[in-house]
Amino acid sequence: MNLIESNRYRAEVAAAAAYPLEWEKLSGRSLLITGATGMIGSFLIDVIMSKPELGCKIYAVGRNAARAAERFRDYEDGGLFRFITADINKPFDMGGEKIDYVFHAASNTHPVAYATDPIGTVMTNIQGTYNMLEFAAAHKAERFVFASSVEVYGENRGDTERFSEDYCGYIDCNTLRAGYPEGKRAGEALCQAFIKQKGLDAVMPRLSRTYGPTMLMSDTKAISQFIKKGAAGEDIVLKSEGTQLYSYSYVADAAAAVLVCLLRGVCGEAYNVADAGSDITLRDLAGIIAEYTGKRVVFELPDETERAGYSKATKAILDSSKLKALGWEALYDMKKGLSRTVDIIREVYF
Repeated sequence: MNLIESNRYRAEVAAAAAYPLEWEKLSGRSLLITGATGMIGSFLIDVIMSKPELGCKIYAVGRNAARAAERFRDYEDGGLFRFITADINKPFDMGGEKIDYVFHAASNTHPVAYATDPIGTVMTNIQGTYNMLEFAAAHKAERFVFASSVEVYGENRGDTERFSEDYCGYIDCNTLRAGYPEGKRAGEALCQAFIKQKGLDAVMPRLSRTYGPTMLMSDTKAISQFIKKGAAGEDIVLKSEGTQLYSYSYVADAAAAVLVCLLRGVCGEAYNVADAGSDITLRDLAGIIAEYTGKRVVFELPDETERAGYSKATKAILDSSKLKALGWEALYDMKKGLSRTVDIIREVYF
């Protein structure tokens, strides 16, 4: 089953499409999305394509044409959607095509990818971001939205409960795993450079750990592995003591945050995307899924590749008051988001 054929998933998209936003600002405009088949990019595409009355044209950019053809097959003939096969680590151009907004979300986003493709992880967030910023500037885009990450903060130094946007934690840059957070930091610095030197308008949502039914089945993040196990009716495997305390976001809330930043954000500002109702330890997160699916939590040691890609942060809780001041509110707590995700993944893939 294609994800978009799931009635449960369609209900999630419809709920997101009803989010109180200035949707009219997208009317007749064009939006280019990199990482289009990824978790947030694909959900955002589904939401906008569910509102054809806007006449908002989507240019979806990604490397996997076969995956995109299957995922977005319902949109190809409507005149409002175009998939572009491209590697953004190479210079990217679309001639004289008018692009109003760019949402740059292409990146490796899970531990095995960090460990097995460290060069690609770094370069997509630096060279790829540079190429897309150059593209946005050349096409005179009205706004560039860079999907940044909670990982720019690194480890909590023990001097704060929640990370505000001006906090600088600790990252050991001399490790393989540092490529992702350092790449995101460099991506944000590039945005600031383009704002100053080329007059580009850019904002940076810093996304907490995001989950939802648009996750790829190849995703190796802990929460994604828990969800897959739960959907398959198997015990939930926890590969640590589970004491790590993190902020999470359901994909619908994350996509709404991206749109709020696009439509209401202030140029040059970063905005934390998180909600206190989704702050949880890994152990408790695994327990919610186990309880919902009637299974147990079991412990297992990670293999060497997984371990190399794991975040070393033990506590990463975001203060989202700045984003909430723009009018964003999360609609899903952990139990609500996880139950919906497990149900949809089970229906579509199992």
